[in-house]
Amino acid sequence: MSIKIAKYLMVLACLGLVGCRTETTPQKTTTKKSTAAQTGSATSSQAAPGTSSSTAAQKPATGSTSSATAVSQTQTQAQKTPPAVEPPAEPKRPDVVFVPTPAEVVAKMLELAQVTSKDVVYDLGCGDGRIVVAAAKLGCRAYGFDVDPQRIKESKENVEKNGVGNLATIEQKDIFTLDLSKATVVTLYLLPNLNVKLIPQLEKLQPGCRIVSHDFDMRGVTPDKEVQVEGDGGYEHTVYLWTTPLKKEAQTKEQ
Repeated sequence: MSIKIAKYLMVLACLGLVGCRTETTPQKTTTKKSTAAQTGSATSSQAAPGTSSSTAAQKPATGSTSSATAVSQTQTQAQKTPPAVEPPAEPKRPDVVFVPTPAEVVAKMLELAQVTSKDVVYDLGCGDGRIVVAAAKLGCRAYGFDVDPQRIKESKENVEKNGVGNLATIEQKDIFTLDLSKATVVTLYLLPNLNVKLIPQLEKLQPGCRIVSHDFDMRGVTPDKEVQVEGDGGYEHTVYLWTTPLKKEAQTKEQ
């Protein structure tokens, strides 16, 4: 073989080797890039669920904070808002105009009821307290009730003036809501319809209690006695007496 042919073959061999290296190197580079891409994809794929989970975990916390803030604001607002205040109830007005009972009639009422020191007298609509004072002077416990502040003031002054404060008591109360169970004698100077309104309370009195009324009867209930009294100026007054249990007119007719 000639020297020229040998050189030619060597050149071809070198070219072949260079070609092989040139093809091998891009494959390695491609492999690295592919690995990097896979690694990146894996990282991205792993990071994405982590990010979503983290965000989802944070959302309930944000919601809880908002709810707590809303409750706190509601409580604060409730504390700042003053409670509703109901307007004061208007004082009850007297059902009748005060007209004093003449002294002669007062004496007859207590006489007809046979009041003694053992009795407890309730005067319903006591006015200036004259019946309460007269009953207390007989030695019994006497109570006067009225809704009119002026009448209460006058009654207390009358009690003090007559020195019977140890036996007489004056109270500002509505007689139609009053518990009468402690009374043995009840005195009245009211209109007929008001006497009737009191019947449910009077029926709860113990048997043998006496009820006396100046001038006005109790419709539907038969009195035990009815007497006339002449007062100042020649005017006649009627005093009615009932004893418990009350005798209803229907029951009286049946008997």
